[in-house]
Amino acid sequence: MKHHLYIEMDNCIGCRSCLAACTQCGGHDERNRNYVYDVNPLVDRQTIPLMCLHCVNPACARSCPAQAIQITEEGAVLSALVEKCIGCQNCTIACPYGIPKFDTEQNLMYKCDLCYDRSKNGIPPMCASVCPTNTLQWLTEEELAAKQEQHRIGKWTASRNPEPFEPLESETNVKISLPGILQGKQKLFS
Repeated sequence: MKHHLYIEMDNCIGCRSCLAACTQCGGHDERNRNYVYDVNPLVDRQTIPLMCLHCVNPACARSCPAQAIQITEEGAVLSALVEKCIGCQNCTIACPYGIPKFDTEQNLMYKCDLCYDRSKNGIPPMCASVCPTNTLQWLTEEELAAKQEQHRIGKWTASRNPEPFEPLESETNVKISLPGILQGKQKLFS
């Protein structure tokens, strides 16, 4: 059964449990691979989680001359393979979301890989398993369809090019519900 990471951004309270859990995932070397941003720190406490959206046709993988970034059968876009990464940093430039980070000491790109050691077996990524407000949820296709119906979720795109061109990244495997105020609804912990 296929699962998707689903993000309800307006539920985030900035607790950063997801960051702590991310460091505990196997193979992460106690390094955060996702982020929590303070949207406007001088005005309010609004925060949003940000992690790799696991694009269906990822720019990071397309830009890699060494083919170091693998895409799994389940749709997870993995960090660069140590034995293949040449440290060119094309992936960090190509990603329209600014997600891949480069470790200069290891000469290697790293990013969220959906805790692939867990998610390939249907177990939620660490971030989704600890989120106290259901900002990060691990949903089946049926549960995602219900959310899409409830919140009118469309395709998440980084940009819109003029016709007849397609957006740069037309579809992602991580689904996002934008804040309720944009949709004319207020949602808390749904």
